[in-house]
Amino acid sequence: MDSEIIECVSSIDAMDQEETSVQHHHSSKIHGVAAPLAPNTSVHELLECPVCTNSMYPPIHQCQNGHTLCSTCKTRVHNRCPTCRQELGDIRCLALEKVAESLELPCKYYSHGCPEIFPYYSKLKHEAQCNYRPYNCPYAGSECSVIGDIPFLITHLRDDHKVDMHTGCTFNHRYVKSNPREVENATWMLTVFHCFGHYFCLHFEAFQLGMAPVYMAFLRFMGDENEARNFSYSLEVGGIGRKLIWEGTPRSIRDSHRKVRDSHDGLIIQRNMALFFSGSDRKELKLRVTGRIWKEQQNNEAGVCMPNLFT
Repeated sequence: MDSEIIECVSSIDAMDQEETSVQHHHSSKIHGVAAPLAPNTSVHELLECPVCTNSMYPPIHQCQNGHTLCSTCKTRVHNRCPTCRQELGDIRCLALEKVAESLELPCKYYSHGCPEIFPYYSKLKHEAQCNYRPYNCPYAGSECSVIGDIPFLITHLRDDHKVDMHTGCTFNHRYVKSNPREVENATWMLTVFHCFGHYFCLHFEAFQLGMAPVYMAFLRFMGDENEARNFSYSLEVGGIGRKLIWEGTPRSIRDSHRKVRDSHDGLIIQRNMALFFSGSDRKELKLRVTGRIWKEQQNNEAGVCMPNLFT
């Protein structure tokens, strides 16, 4: 069953309630960072595949006339040289592979701020994990392909997805859905919080956990995993004199919302319990989720983190 996007009612610190609506936006542009400068060395141009324009890594293939291309594109062009149309065969350009071994190149994200320089064959491994690489849009209501740095994504979420933006480290949300037993997969509108100089995304979803219908709330940090570890958060739901509390560390948006959800790293409530907390006749979901974000303080003597509750 396709996932459905549902509005939520929220209030931050004060108990005012406001409704959010759903907007979709799709794009494949990279934003928020300077465009990478084109390398101006002729050697680097020689190592650029003429088909995909990516850097070539062994095995580098060539035709009888000396035109080169990468191994991925060799199968893509059906073993025909894209320059002269001659059959490629299995000729390796060993000279160019040797030249590549002697090169040291900057990370492709150097224009984003990465200062690292690597041997040619080590560059790819670093770039796959570079802290300066752009982030994927964290919006969970649709498959958005926008990528960029954090400031750009904040603007994108606000202007294109129309998500709720709040300042403060405590929150009080009420998630509402009529006929909840008819919905097995649903995503409520994302909410973004700004506190401690960083941004956090609050997710709430309905899905099937095995055969059991459940709701799940969790927080993601808009930054890298090593920064996310500096923070903790709590989520609480309750009613009729009972409550459930979750405490954990927010996951980085480097991990997709689906990866976090499938790892069950958050507050999970069975549907029957959520409806019990909602009161009335259990025919409508009215679940209030309250929470808090705090920053961990490093205790240098003990080498452990202590909660900073006073910032």
